[in-house]
Amino acid sequence: MKKRIVILGSGESGTGAALLAKHLGYDVFVSDSGAIKDRYKKELDAQGIAWEENRHTPDAILNAAEIIKSPGIPEKSEVMQAVRAKGINVIGEIEFGWRHAGKCSIVAITGSNGKTTTTELTFHLMKAAGLPVRMGGNIGNSFARMALDDIRAGKTKDATRVFVLEVSSFQLDDIQQFRPKIAVLLNITPDHLDRYDYKLENYAQAKFRITMNQKRGDVFIFNGFDPVIAGQPMQAAGPKRIAIRRGFYKNGRINIGRSHAFDMTKGNLRGPHNMFNAVCAIRASLLLGADPLKVQDGLNTFVPPPHRLERVAVKNGVTWINDSKATNVDSVFYALQAMETPTVWIVGGQDKGNDYTPLFPWVKKKVKGIVCMGLDNSKIVSAFKDLKKHMIETKSMADAVNAAAKWATAGDTVLLSPACASFDLFKNYEDRGEQFRQAVQNLKH
Repeated sequence: MKKRIVILGSGESGTGAALLAKHLGYDVFVSDSGAIKDRYKKELDAQGIAWEENRHTPDAILNAAEIIKSPGIPEKSEVMQAVRAKGINVIGEIEFGWRHAGKCSIVAITGSNGKTTTTELTFHLMKAAGLPVRMGGNIGNSFARMALDDIRAGKTKDATRVFVLEVSSFQLDDIQQFRPKIAVLLNITPDHLDRYDYKLENYAQAKFRITMNQKRGDVFIFNGFDPVIAGQPMQAAGPKRIAIRRGFYKNGRINIGRSHAFDMTKGNLRGPHNMFNAVCAIRASLLLGADPLKVQDGLNTFVPPPHRLERVAVKNGVTWINDSKATNVDSVFYALQAMETPTVWIVGGQDKGNDYTPLFPWVKKKVKGIVCMGLDNSKIVSAFKDLKKHMIETKSMADAVNAAAKWATAGDTVLLSPACASFDLFKNYEDRGEQFRQAVQNLKH
């Protein structure tokens, strides 16, 4: 009798896991409490995989030998409480992909901020260096889907393969044996605390799970000046530890010990936080054998992902920057720090219990005007009113952009860096960023 695997959640993660499980000969069932996207339905139907949407049917789920859970499903949900009560083993898609990926090197990247940029940059540098590398995880293709591709292509014994994976704390919650060759921890700041009993300590422990299966010969690259990371206990044995400490970036160059220096002035990355992201990506690439000269070529040609300090236009001498992905205070801290000209700051949205105090020094130093954008701007107005900056409230992207355009003069920057979730006015941060881009293009002058 075939082993029954039930997959909870049908996004890229769940669908990738379902396709891999079906190929391996399991009896597979997919259950989603919401609607399943048409493209995923077509993939499941093409492989004869049974599925349900808009519900979780206990009788169809609780007879599983093993469950692969979407990272978005909290442990407190009704379905997970029933699964735990039944004692069924639960893993995540990252774990399932790891089981079947074969011989390869995994570079796993996590952190509260900067994961996607660092993941894409690491992939780009390795690809520029000619390494056989693929990218996925929490962005792009699921790890399980990429593992299935290589199984079908007969590549699982090729140990030169490299997978660069962005991994979230939610994904790390559901690993058991997942073991990256190189683990990268960028930073830990308060985020998603509702999933961790509102305790930063619990969230930090989830992030540190990235190292829990690493052994001698593996490498852990981490932020050596992050106070939360510094406060966490580390394995006495295990991976080689590389702490990135202050001083690695001077005069436009990233220095790797005394051996290598990389010119950062010719590329598109800006701000101290992106220099830190870059040094992590460079370190990982060199550890896997990338040629330093080709790494430099990769740094020169890398285009950062959209909605992350993305320059969308220069109009009448004013630079417009889309940083819609900045959904928390820490991200905005780094964005304001990176500004080099007087800045009109567009901020606001669905507040997540923000403490804006850390931003005060940068707002005083860099910001000439604040455009509040949201259904309820009262908390932002209250937080910054004593700084005596020009401030206006708006309730749409078009109004926010038009207001910023009136204040900005040649040589200024307008920065959309909201510090808040987008769901009061937009579908998601991508929608917010695209509306910003369109509103800037629609400016008459």
